[in-house]
Amino acid sequence: MNHVKESGKERVARCVKSVLPSTTKTCIWLVKLTVSVSFAIMFLKYVNILPWISNLLTPLFNSIGLPGEAAFPFVTGYFVNVYAAISVAAAFDFDARTLTILSTMVLCAHNMITETAVQKKTGTSAVRIVIIRTVSAFTLAFFLNKILPGGIMEQLSGGYGQKPEFMVLFKEWLVSTASVVVKMTLLIYSLAIVQKILAEYGVIRWISKFLKYPLAFFGLPAKTSFLWIVANTLGLAYGAAVMIEEVESGKVSKRDVDLLNSHIAISHSNFEDLFLVSAMGATWYVLLLSRWLGSFFLVWELRAEYYIKDKLFKKNN
Repeated sequence: MNHVKESGKERVARCVKSVLPSTTKTCIWLVKLTVSVSFAIMFLKYVNILPWISNLLTPLFNSIGLPGEAAFPFVTGYFVNVYAAISVAAAFDFDARTLTILSTMVLCAHNMITETAVQKKTGTSAVRIVIIRTVSAFTLAFFLNKILPGGIMEQLSGGYGQKPEFMVLFKEWLVSTASVVVKMTLLIYSLAIVQKILAEYGVIRWISKFLKYPLAFFGLPAKTSFLWIVANTLGLAYGAAVMIEEVESGKVSKRDVDLLNSHIAISHSNFEDLFLVSAMGATWYVLLLSRWLGSFFLVWELRAEYYIKDKLFKKNN
């Protein structure tokens, strides 16, 4: 189709119209997933399962230089999100060292069910994503415990407190989930439209050229530049529609997506989430650089896997 004679308004209108069907489909899928997962976590809180899981992890957390109570915010963040982890961590008087190590773990492995589902929908193995995010969280914590000055805090008092009434917990969940769904819907549609318009006017091509060398250092193809920006500014859940659309349209290959997902699995939302945990007292540059280093190794390790597989394939054929 020739769009030369189209006015600016007509081009924008065409972009908006073209993204609505696929974006609506993705949005409905993501909202259903978010509501069901958050309700399940709310129920686990009601029946007091999360504290039980946290207590089981206490010896493990002690071994990486964290007090046993750090298991509470980590487990909460692992199944819910960064906001939930922060709210639980606020109940304890953690020092800056503990907050930095704990926050690194939470930023590596949070909202695991929803975000893994997003990355799986783009074509990457869900099992691989869960493994690399979980292992990376504890691996980085292990090394930070060795590097950062200071030692493990003594056991603290505090925690989840008394078991809440179901209706109180349900009302809180309803308000919180409704807020998230509205915010998510607005962001998903807005981002999908902006992405389409940027592509229409060639801005994405320019961005790809600008980020070519920084991304090459991380082992990422230039084609993934826009998705890298989306993941680092808005995160995986809110950027899901754009990521899925890019993959399904064939603009990025399966291998490119796997490489990108290996990077952003532990290093995404480096804007809002990084600011939030830093405001609590964590050291922001340690949070950022440690996860960038981890993602660097993850991507180049995957590239090594591809290299070996290609060599073996050529040898057998």
